[in-house]
Amino acid sequence: MGGLDDELRRVAEALADVARAETLAHFRAPALSADNKAASGFDPVTVADRAAEAAMRAVLADLRPDDAILGEEMGSKPGTSGLTWVLDPIDGTRGYLSGTPTWAVLIAVCDAGGPRLGLIDQPFIGERFLGGPGLAEVAGPRGRHALRTRAARPLAEAILFTTFPEVGTRAEAAAFHALGRQVRLVRYGMDGYAYALVAAGQVDLVVEAGLQPYDIAAPIAVIEAAGGIVTDWRGGPAAGGGRVLAAANAGVHAAALAVLAQAG
Repeated sequence: MGGLDDELRRVAEALADVARAETLAHFRAPALSADNKAASGFDPVTVADRAAEAAMRAVLADLRPDDAILGEEMGSKPGTSGLTWVLDPIDGTRGYLSGTPTWAVLIAVCDAGGPRLGLIDQPFIGERFLGGPGLAEVAGPRGRHALRTRAARPLAEAILFTTFPEVGTRAEAAAFHALGRQVRLVRYGMDGYAYALVAAGQVDLVVEAGLQPYDIAAPIAVIEAAGGIVTDWRGGPAAGGGRVLAAANAGVHAAALAVLAQAG
């Protein structure tokens, strides 16, 4: 990295630092409550979601005022620099409400080509995953070390994650479970942290549907920097959200893509 990319990394880490403070201030608090954003079902937002995004936007107003912003809780702010910060202050608010340490702060900066730099931060564990040009590393309780996705292995030996067992629509769930029957292990409920585990070489696949850009921009940058692949279910770009397939390597990506395509 160098020049602008070094500056963007410093800004991304400054955003993650303030988001850590805001999210940890409320995590596992006895009185924590949530508003429901969904017309049906349960899509929670807490004071911590809003406070963390507000704190990150304040940093950007100071350090990068000409950049655009897309955030889950506070929408879009236009910019003139050609760069957009994509923010998810708590990816996994259901897990946050439940006290599980698997939610994450997702921060990405995108240019016309897509995600340029990504950061996945788990404040309670103290792990921070970074990916960008010449950068793929994690800093946490075991120190700082390089990220590298898992080497190729047969689909029958793969570990597959998604957040919800129902995945998306009935058809999308059927396609996911068709893939699940061909892998060694299926696990649920990790939200954005599952993508960090792909980058760290622990997990082979994450398959999800119904995502928004702020759910996937940071994971794309981190996983691709670590040697993995992130596409939609047809092998196309995934930065816009929707159906997403994140894979540790080209071999397991192709195998999973074939199953998803055959299942419709």
